[in-house]
Amino acid sequence: MINILEVNETNKMIEQERLDVRTITLGISLLDCCDADLDALNRNIYEKITRLARDLVSTGREIEIEYGIPIVNKRISVTPIALVGGRACRSPEDFVEVAKTLDRAARDTGVNFLGGYSAIVSKGMTPTEEALIRSIPAALASTERVCSSVNIGSTKTGINMDAVKLMGEIVRETAEATKEHNSIGCTKLVVLCNAPDDNPFMAGAFHGVSEADAVINVGVSGPGVIKHALEGARGENFEVLCETVKKTAFKVTRAGQLVAQEASERLGIPFGIVDLSLAPTPSVGDSVAGILEEMGLESAGAPGTTAALALLTDQVKKGGIMASSFVGGLSGAFIPVSEDQGMIDAVNRGALTIEKLEAMTCVCSVGLDMIAIPGNTPASTISGIIADEAAIGMINQKTTAVRLIPVIGKDVGETVEFGGLLGHAPIQQINRFGCADFINRGGRIPAPIHSFKN
Repeated sequence: MINILEVNETNKMIEQERLDVRTITLGISLLDCCDADLDALNRNIYEKITRLARDLVSTGREIEIEYGIPIVNKRISVTPIALVGGRACRSPEDFVEVAKTLDRAARDTGVNFLGGYSAIVSKGMTPTEEALIRSIPAALASTERVCSSVNIGSTKTGINMDAVKLMGEIVRETAEATKEHNSIGCTKLVVLCNAPDDNPFMAGAFHGVSEADAVINVGVSGPGVIKHALEGARGENFEVLCETVKKTAFKVTRAGQLVAQEASERLGIPFGIVDLSLAPTPSVGDSVAGILEEMGLESAGAPGTTAALALLTDQVKKGGIMASSFVGGLSGAFIPVSEDQGMIDAVNRGALTIEKLEAMTCVCSVGLDMIAIPGNTPASTISGIIADEAAIGMINQKTTAVRLIPVIGKDVGETVEFGGLLGHAPIQQINRFGCADFINRGGRIPAPIHSFKN
């Protein structure tokens, strides 16, 4: 049971240390919405989402008021639409109509994002999945709240290099389709390896086929809380440092557990998981980079950064696992450049490069996230970066992701503004040497030897 002492301690973290619950995400299965008629499919999707999610936002606000815990986002994730639209959608244009239905449902329920405009093509692509993928640029250009993700590999299956090549092209096309708004469509598109079925965080959230008909997942945050705790451990050894992070992560996760239980009970929907990920915002003091620097680094990106991030991620998981019986999603530390003021500062001072960020993804919970790159970056180069991240995920049996934003019309040294939680970002230099011949080979990189554990 969660007692009043924990609530009071949590209130202190909220008032002084920027604790929040980053998201309540309602996962909804749309498998029973399938229909061969496109109009019927869209009606079924809209009706089910709005019926199950009609009280999601108001319930979140009630919990905020009652417990004083800020809940920043209320969101929805749905079954990958490539599966749901298989019978009715015969072209990319048909899938765009479904995206518009999802956007309308998200708007009418009041959520800020809806994830699941997705395809799982880790080993191969069906014609339907390819049609959805090719629809992504138009879908993201014609909607406001829809998020898209494509899983192109896993430790069990290897990497689908045909999908990797296609996604490099799709990222470029999405940037072009939304160039009038700083290529913002790419901020809602992520390419994954080893995607979890229960991730509550956008843009990679979808409701996996292994999930129940509906489920409540919660993503906690709290970089400011961790940093504040570490300020009291300056000069201490690593044992003290680790214990401080672990104990603080326990407290943060308990707040998430409380919100998840309350939301589940009030909505009458089963509780799924708490995602322990430290999710930064552009606000000063709410930065993962700030935690790394509090550990003793002159700047994020300095030698020692990967070790510090590994320590942080591991201790967050150890503390959180003891606070909740159902931990899932990604659970670790996000390092999105545009959403973390400390990361932005590190890039601007020359301490943090995309190569160092790639090294950091070996030990954090995700990958290259919210990185703005020159608008003239070739599609094959984007595919090469996706392949590198997928390889890290495949070999290390972890989730990795790529959310790159080639900002059309901008180059290295310029800045792009996305607004809100998406923040702003410097355009980063990427390697100028090409990889087109490698990407154009086609086929599949096989699963690693350690994947065979049957």
